[in-house]
Amino acid sequence: MPTPLPRTPDTAADSAPASSPASSLARLAPAAGRLTIGLELPLDNDWGVERGRADRAAGRPFGVPDLTAHTGLARLADRLGFAALWLRDVPLYDPVAFGDAGSVFETFTHLGHLAAVTENAVLATGAIVLPLREPLLVAKAAATVDVLSGGRMLLGLASGDRPVEYPLFRRDFEGRGTAFREGVETLRAAWRPGPLHLPGVGLGADRQLEVLPRPVAPAGIPIAVAGGAQQTPEWIAEHADASLNYPRELGALRLRARQWHELTGGKPYLTPMVLSLQEDAGAPPQPIRLGLSTGREALIEHLGQMAELGVAHVSFNLRPNDRPVDDLLQELAEYVLPHFPSVTAAPALDTPAGAR
Repeated sequence: MPTPLPRTPDTAADSAPASSPASSLARLAPAAGRLTIGLELPLDNDWGVERGRADRAAGRPFGVPDLTAHTGLARLADRLGFAALWLRDVPLYDPVAFGDAGSVFETFTHLGHLAAVTENAVLATGAIVLPLREPLLVAKAAATVDVLSGGRMLLGLASGDRPVEYPLFRRDFEGRGTAFREGVETLRAAWRPGPLHLPGVGLGADRQLEVLPRPVAPAGIPIAVAGGAQQTPEWIAEHADASLNYPRELGALRLRARQWHELTGGKPYLTPMVLSLQEDAGAPPQPIRLGLSTGREALIEHLGQMAELGVAHVSFNLRPNDRPVDDLLQELAEYVLPHFPSVTAAPALDTPAGAR
C-alpha cells in the first residue's frame, strides 16, 4: 500500500495564485509521480443492477440518470476534497446505438452552475465535441466558466464518435479531424492577449475584435485532448497541455503513458475509470468494462501503480454501483483520498470580471 505523500505548502502548485498559467492543470497534476482523484458526473448509480431493475419496473429509460440530488452531491464531493468534477458532452440522447445520455444538462450551462456551488474542485470537460460547436463560442463559454470559478476550468476536447450527430448539426463527419485542428487554433487565438487574429478566415488584428472575458491565466485555459481526436500523436503532443486517454490495463497503460511522456517531456496524462466499489474493503480487483470492481484496499494499490506509471489524474465514474453515491464518496474520502490528496485550490480573484 503506497504511503501518503507529504503536503508541502511552499510548493509551486500549492502556493500559486489563481492567475498563474495553467493553474487548473497544476492542481490536477502537481508533481511527477503524484496522482489526484476526480469524479465524472453524473453522480448517480443508474448502471447498478438493483437500480436497473427498479428503472425497468418503473418504465424509466436506461442511461438517463437521476439528477435530483446532483447539486448536493457536487458540493459534497468538493467539500470532501476530490480534485475535479468532469462533465461529458452528449448533445443528443441515442437510446438505440449508445444508450447513455451522459450528464443530461448542456455542458457549459452545467459548468456555470457548478462554478457557483463549488469552491475548490477543478471543473473539467471530458470532452467537448469541438467539431460540432462554433470554436469562438466555445472559447467564450469556457472563459466565462473560468472567470466565474476563479481559474478552475480545464477544457477537454474530442473529435466525436457518433456519426448520426454530424449531419444534424450540418457538419462533416469525415472532415472532423481538420475541423478539430482548426478549432484548437481558434481557441488559442481567442484567449491570446490583444485583438483577435485569424488569418485563415481573413481576420486581422487591425479589426480590433476580442473575445471577452479573458481567461484568468494569461496563457489561456489548459486543453486536454481526449483519445486520438483524428490526429497524430505528434500533433497532440505539440498542441495539447495534457492527454485525456481511455482506461487501460496496466501493461497497455505503461506503454501509452511512456509514449506520451517521451513525446512531450512530461506533460500530464489523465484518464477516466469506471469504478464499482465493493463494501468488502479487501475484495480483490476484477476487471469490468473501462475499469474495475474492487474493494478499497486493492483500489489504493492499483492507483499507486498507476501513479508509478506516470498517470497524473484519475476520474471515477461511479454509475455501476448500487450503494448510495454519498456513501461511496464518504468511503473514498476517508480511506483513499489521503493517499492521493488534491492540491489546495487557490482563492478566486476578488476583482469583478468587468474590471479586469
